[in-house]
Amino acid sequence: MQGWFTPTRLVIACIALLAVLFAIGFATREDMAEKPYLRIAGGGFIFNYRLADNHYGFTAVVSRPLESGAIIEAAFENPAGGPPLMVRERVSAMTNSYALRSPPLKGIAAHKPYKVHVRVLDREGRREIWSRDLQYASQIGDEEMPDQPLTVGPGYARNPVLHER
Repeated sequence: MQGWFTPTRLVIACIALLAVLFAIGFATREDMAEKPYLRIAGGGFIFNYRLADNHYGFTAVVSRPLESGAIIEAAFENPAGGPPLMVRERVSAMTNSYALRSPPLKGIAAHKPYKVHVRVLDREGRREIWSRDLQYASQIGDEEMPDQPLTVGPGYARNPVLHER
């Protein structure tokens, strides 16, 4: 009588194991077509009282492959009124995380939601691939910020204009 571990039985057992593992992998796979192109990792308002600078923005992480050179565009609602503030960033193979922020702002009201429309465009900027709307509200208003920077220079030296008095 031959032993249980013959080469033929071992090959059949390995094939059966691989078939089971393949079936499990196939059943639990992530369909890339169902994932959004970007995952918003966070965002909100930044008030830098030392520099008297206010802005808001977000961080986006590419969660689905995009062509190199595609454009991430954000249209930030302007708290002072007027047209949205547009910011664009090109997708690169060097990173998958992008931080987009508005230019410096005036007129921010506390607890008022401000809209951001995020789009991914093709490399020519003609065709929209994906879009999403976001909202951010500040906990404090513009009136809390100083009129001039409190510090100047890279070492945060006291602003001489404010301390002459």
